Amino acid sequence: MPDAITVGFVPFSTARRGILVVFCDDALKFGPATSKILGRVAGLAGRAAATNQFKGKSCSTLDILAPGGLKASRLIVVGAGKLSALKDEDFLKLGGTAAGKLGASKEPVTIVAELPSGPMEPDQAAALAAGVRLRAYRFDRYKTKKKDGEDTALRGEISLAVGDVGAARKAFAVRAHVVDGVIIARELVNEPPNVLYPEEFARRASRLRKLGIEVEILDVKAMNKLGMGALLGVAQGSARPGRTVIMRWNGSKRGDQPVAFVGKGVCFDTGGISIKSAGSMEDMKGDMGGAACVVGLMHALAARKAKVNAVGAIGLVENMPDGNAQRPGDIVTSMSGQTIEIINTDAEGRLVLADVLWYVAKKFKPKFMVDLATLTGAIMVALGTEYAGLFSNNDELAGRLTEAGLATGERVWRMPLGPEYDKQIDSQFADMKNTGVRHGGSITAAQFLQRFVDGTPWAHLDIAGTAMGAPKTEINQSWSSGYGVRLLDRLVAEHYESKR
Repeated sequence: MPDAITVGFVPFSTARRGILVVFCDDALKFGPATSKILGRVAGLAGRAAATNQFKGKSCSTLDILAPGGLKASRLIVVGAGKLSALKDEDFLKLGGTAAGKLGASKEPVTIVAELPSGPMEPDQAAALAAGVRLRAYRFDRYKTKKKDGEDTALRGEISLAVGDVGAARKAFAVRAHVVDGVIIARELVNEPPNVLYPEEFARRASRLRKLGIEVEILDVKAMNKLGMGALLGVAQGSARPGRTVIMRWNGSKRGDQPVAFVGKGVCFDTGGISIKSAGSMEDMKGDMGGAACVVGLMHALAARKAKVNAVGAIGLVENMPDGNAQRPGDIVTSMSGQTIEIINTDAEGRLVLADVLWYVAKKFKPKFMVDLATLTGAIMVALGTEYAGLFSNNDELAGRLTEAGLATGERVWRMPLGPEYDKQIDSQFADMKNTGVRHGGSITAAQFLQRFVDGTPWAHLDIAGTAMGAPKTEINQSWSSGYGVRLLDRLVAEHYESKR
């Protein structure tokens, strides 16, 4: 795991030296343990706050160097805002804000996990620690030289001073595995496409076997035998052969219906014959953000021993404009037997998902399927980069995803589906076309996918705006966000794990 830091928990009494991080509310009040640690310095902090117009608003900071009367070299005060308004997600943000102020210092760091109302609850302290780790992530392994001041990565051990060390450690043990899953997803999306191509992606996914996950890799011969003509049509233009990876975690009793997650894994997307413009084409290394999320999620579920049977399936291809690439006007036959006229070879992700969705629905008969895909630019026109688009044939599943999104901050917004949109993708030569007209592009893409779920309760998340290149946040400064891992882990934990 590419973590430069470790997070530990200590009693309040150890918070004395190095860099000290404390929290206050919007009335600039500290908790009792914090006040004891600060002593007279609490007054200095109050005067510094007035000078710097620091008012304790949520995630605002006050940095005091060499505070007199305190052994710490720096005192960082982080505002928690109005305590009555704090939500679970806010503790992640507070941890990320604290980590963001630390820079590359090698001094010991202690974060005092206390609010004016008293010590943070174990789950809150665990969320704080998770926020620290998520913010500390950097992807810079290919930089051989760094300019002065460029290396701001946090390193070393961060200590969280808490009221109950054992309870905080226990609470964080679960969250830490989910954080690992997010970081795995970020790593996969950030990798350059000459390093991470379908075969290499499949190899990395196979590492999950160490956690007890069953991993099956389907090569071109196996996919041909299954009739996956839609996926293979996309892959045929690349010198890198496609792969489908099936991951199974059996955490519940034998025979329990699994839940299923399907990811689009276009490791690089030129657009094929319908080639994209050169501007920002390098970003298309991230067109496998859905597959990356599924791998990260499966890691999280297995590592925390989730009491659920889960299937993760990813279709891995490159979409290249070779002489063997499929053409606009080609007709391919999907695994379902339905035929598809290719109108635009840059509408390739839905072709990959079509075969993988059908395979999962038929073979595993899951309780539900959720697919994730950086599928359309149209969803960014509609929702920007703050929400992922949610399309579903099941109101209960859609509602649960919406709730999980609000709880984790990985928000979704439900978009419409309906037979009125089908006429846009009906073909005069085949059962359907792979793209419709310009208007409603994200909707017709989802309408296309719905034809391959075989009636299974299903949700499609269009994560084109949230998985890569999204705005920097308190818990992520990376180009890749790892979007979806925390959302779907929450969905499973809240509604689908057995109680045994």
